[in-house]
Amino acid sequence: MKKLNRSVNLTSAIAISIGGMLGSGIFVLPGIAAAKTGSSIWIAYLLAAICILPAALSKSELATSMPSSGGTYVYIERTFGPVFGTIAGIGLWLSLLLKSSFALVGFGAYLTVLVSIDEGFTKYAALFFLLVILFLNIFGIKKVGKVQIVIVTISLISLAALLIFGLPNVKQEYLQPVFSNGNIGLASTVAFVYISYAGVTKIAAIAGEIKQPNVNLPRAMILSLVIMSLIYVSVAFTLVGNIPMDILGTDIKPIYTISEILGGTYVGYVAAVVGVITLVSMANSGVLAASRFPFAMAIDKLLPEFMSKIHSKYLTPVVTIVMTCMVMALVILFLDVEKIAKLASAFMVMMFISVNACVIVLRETATQWYNPPYKSPFYPYVQLFGIISGIILLILLGFVPLLAILFISVLGFLIYLKYGKKTARVGVLRKYGRRAALFLLYKRKHRKKLTQSNEVTIKKEFLDGKFLDDAGVVVPLLGDETSPEMLVEIGAALNTKEKLQVANIIEVPNQTFLEAVVDENPKVNALARRFSRLAQNNEINIDFESVVTHNVSDTIYELSDQTHCDWLVFGWNGRARTGILINNPIGWLMTHINSNFALFKDNGVRYIGKVLIALRPGRNDEKFIEVADRISEFYGASFSFLRVVHEDISDEELEEIENASTKLIEKSSAESKLVVVKSNNSIDTISKMSASYDLLILGTPQKESWTSMLFGTGKDKFTEKSACSVLRLTIKAN
Repeated sequence: MKKLNRSVNLTSAIAISIGGMLGSGIFVLPGIAAAKTGSSIWIAYLLAAICILPAALSKSELATSMPSSGGTYVYIERTFGPVFGTIAGIGLWLSLLLKSSFALVGFGAYLTVLVSIDEGFTKYAALFFLLVILFLNIFGIKKVGKVQIVIVTISLISLAALLIFGLPNVKQEYLQPVFSNGNIGLASTVAFVYISYAGVTKIAAIAGEIKQPNVNLPRAMILSLVIMSLIYVSVAFTLVGNIPMDILGTDIKPIYTISEILGGTYVGYVAAVVGVITLVSMANSGVLAASRFPFAMAIDKLLPEFMSKIHSKYLTPVVTIVMTCMVMALVILFLDVEKIAKLASAFMVMMFISVNACVIVLRETATQWYNPPYKSPFYPYVQLFGIISGIILLILLGFVPLLAILFISVLGFLIYLKYGKKTARVGVLRKYGRRAALFLLYKRKHRKKLTQSNEVTIKKEFLDGKFLDDAGVVVPLLGDETSPEMLVEIGAALNTKEKLQVANIIEVPNQTFLEAVVDENPKVNALARRFSRLAQNNEINIDFESVVTHNVSDTIYELSDQTHCDWLVFGWNGRARTGILINNPIGWLMTHINSNFALFKDNGVRYIGKVLIALRPGRNDEKFIEVADRISEFYGASFSFLRVVHEDISDEELEEIENASTKLIEKSSAESKLVVVKSNNSIDTISKMSASYDLLILGTPQKESWTSMLFGTGKDKFTEKSACSVLRLTIKAN
């Protein structure tokens, strides 16, 4: 199968990256960090941004060369092999779940401002919301992502307001001493706040979904890093300049504290609300991202197979989501805030050291496939700085984080010996080449097996992962079609070019890797066999591919753009709130795609011998007649051109309509005739006449929008009452 989902533009990429950083790093961490270095905390945030810059540049380069979902785990596994991939996957999983746990602990602190609960019960409140997050991720709620964008916007506006009122009120006496624990204190604080910027490279994990990744990925990372470093530095400076250090040093809800100081109790309450929703949102996105790593590792045979299972109904990796939340619950219950932050920073520093090393290894080995459109500047000095500074930061974090890293490395190695060794994969060129070859080999073997077990030979072009670039018609299949063959036949009848592209599209929630559902699928194999038979029997030049995506409408847009098609043909049941019409904003597609549209309601008619075309006068009649003639000729059918006129129409008007209509059909190749009916009820008239025909062709209503017709505010009554199959056409004006 092939996946198509490049729907994220530069602005969205920056928003995702900022959303990954905005949270506990500013709402919880500054107070604890200030206790380590004094008012120089803002310098620590600035230095941390500089230290993480090499990882952002390196990850940008890696992502443009390997723009597939998975991010850091994929880069390390492909570069160093499955042993390091296993260790990296576990490290990334732990860093993200620790960061999310830290956010929920901070959430509990902000919640005490709004709800009268004992501070000893805040952990249990955090556990309750963790349970809510668990179910949100299992159910694959897509709208959560849109809500998160709103939350990030509210947080940024709130922080901007804090700076506007806080910076003028900075008290010089609060800024002394600048370095309460000397240079070592500052350096260890840099390591401590490092986790605050971890989200800057989060966008690379969905590189396969970004438009023009070679341009937008590095821009998104660098711009978001600049924006967030300015926010962190300025907010940190504002905090130490407005809150006495003896209060700030033990405060894990500093944004509430400074808001109350500057604006009073009610402003403090507003800040607490913003803190609560921001931290819960961050924890939710963290669970979504963290659960992907063990899930991907299970798919790569580096963890037990049961971890790769997805929910049969919701298509989410339920095992890894539950496992992630269970570990988070243990972290919240048994680790204090500072230890959580230290461990999260340590694992993230380790991963970013590895990312910088990946670039050096891939460039120096001159791997053939490694040809990134974007290359990190000042190579290898930037990468060497990132590696050396990362090692120093790890040492400064202390003995416990280093011990944890050693433990994870040993655990990862043991897990590899138990599970990953069976994969027989290696790093860099051999490993990557082998994986690509196995994919193609699987297709060939499977196609051979199908040929032997069925009398129909599967076309060799089917399921080769390549779409046509010159198809006249594209037929997207969404799984709810009454007869896919009949829909493809209609597409062939509309086609004026030689080739026709059929795409079986499977949409999965954002929690699920696209790669998880590209394995053997009996339904896809059955469709390949059926379309091969259709192509052979009807002499239709068909190409069939299967696509996995997170967004159907964006995929269809991309598919239309790639194939340069004239027509998009969809299955349709004619009622509101169903199938494609609820998952695919047709109105959006119609305004963004230049292709013509055809919606086919299959009422079970299998042999088309008589076609009825019913149009309102002035509705681009000539082009509709051409289409009706083409369809009739394809099926060897005749067609009738129906005109329903008002009962009190004058003879002169009637004669004018008859003459104009006759002129339209006189050049038709298929047998045709004009039928004029006087009636004030066009719906009933067409419904009764449709009983004598096999296919009714209609145009799009002029007054009724696609949104109202297809999404529940109205019904297509012509289609609903038709006794035969219906083809609804929207022809674009050229």
